[in-house]
Amino acid sequence: MKRIIYITIACAFLSVSFAKAQVLTLKECLEEGLQNNYSLRIIHNEEQISKNNATLGNAGYLPTLDFSAGYTGNLDNIETKARATGEITKNNGVYDQTVNVGLNLNWTIFDGFNISTTYKQLKELERQGETNTRIAIEDFIAALTSEYYNFIQQKIRLKNFHYAMSLSKERLRIAEASHLVGKFSGLDYQQAKVDFNADSSKYMSQHELVTASRIRINELLANDDLNGRLSICDSLIEVNSTLEWDRLEAETRAANASLLLAGHDNTLAELDLKTVLARNYPYVNLTTGYGYTYNRYGTGGNLSRGTLGLNAGVKLGFTIFDGNRRREQRNARIGVENAQLTQQRLEQSLRADLSNFWQAYRNNLEVIQLETENLIAARENYEIAMERYLLGDLPGIEMREAQKSLLDAEERILTAQYNTKLCEISLQQISGNIGVYLQ
Repeated sequence: MKRIIYITIACAFLSVSFAKAQVLTLKECLEEGLQNNYSLRIIHNEEQISKNNATLGNAGYLPTLDFSAGYTGNLDNIETKARATGEITKNNGVYDQTVNVGLNLNWTIFDGFNISTTYKQLKELERQGETNTRIAIEDFIAALTSEYYNFIQQKIRLKNFHYAMSLSKERLRIAEASHLVGKFSGLDYQQAKVDFNADSSKYMSQHELVTASRIRINELLANDDLNGRLSICDSLIEVNSTLEWDRLEAETRAANASLLLAGHDNTLAELDLKTVLARNYPYVNLTTGYGYTYNRYGTGGNLSRGTLGLNAGVKLGFTIFDGNRRREQRNARIGVENAQLTQQRLEQSLRADLSNFWQAYRNNLEVIQLETENLIAARENYEIAMERYLLGDLPGIEMREAQKSLLDAEERILTAQYNTKLCEISLQQISGNIGVYLQ
């Protein structure tokens, strides 16, 4: 009886704790998680980096402007011999000085379309970053939604185990009272006690699974207190039975994020090929500068000299041979082919996954319908068995079997509902509609 008291107190404490916790809907959980989840915040920062990189300057469209200033001093001993007379002149400790200040501009005007290709690559990487963020968000929504309904499943299972324990408790009470008046044998009483203890153990162990699911949700929500109490408003697993195959298949081809990412990879591979081909063209560089140079001489007829002026130049070049161009072009073309094959393989894999989840989804819907009928029959069977048991017309082992049949029916329909929900979530994610859970 002490066990009963402890379990009752635990249930009361759990109920009070949940009552104090914030009640959240699935939409509220998703919104909070999308804002706070650490992984999503990291992927958002990486997306911002790709946006920051997609600039004209990073691609090479803009010139570079440098400011430079310098000072040079030379201390020399100079010996000069005249050609005509052979006279030797020596100057020791001659100190020549040079000071220069200037602005220099360098601009690549044309480099075989490499600059424009690089800019296209940066913009494509920016779009790829957006797609990576979308994939991370969709994965998060799927993970949190699955865990949300797993939490519901574990709570329903906890409730079922509590119900089983109450049934066993009632049977134990009946067996104990009947044993005291000599109606039931001591074996029936002992068996009822064993079954009650077994159901109590299952109930207590189920608390661990509920706690583990709650901690997982708190982790996804980036809550500091992972052990904090969590209460959700949903108590049933509601399955969407209105999904249509044709719509799912069409939306998968058009909106699947992984396929879009493969498309970005394909485009980048083609741009890599264009980058290599750009080396077949000449390049044109423009250089210009404006500066001042001051020279001070330690010897000679001039004491100093200052120069202020503008300089400019154009350089035209062409790489005739570098030993690697043909190899790199062949490899780049292979890269384009591999990107296309990868995209086709991914599309085929997604169609296979879609078909598998669709088949499981339809089968589980039928299982739910079948198990609903079984549950009704199991409840009626248990009520009849209880009436016979109270009359002493049914052995305890058969009463236990009727109880087990009822619990098994409840477990099967719960499992079918959760499995159907997982298939539904997977179908929505593959078809690019996982955001429906935010509505």
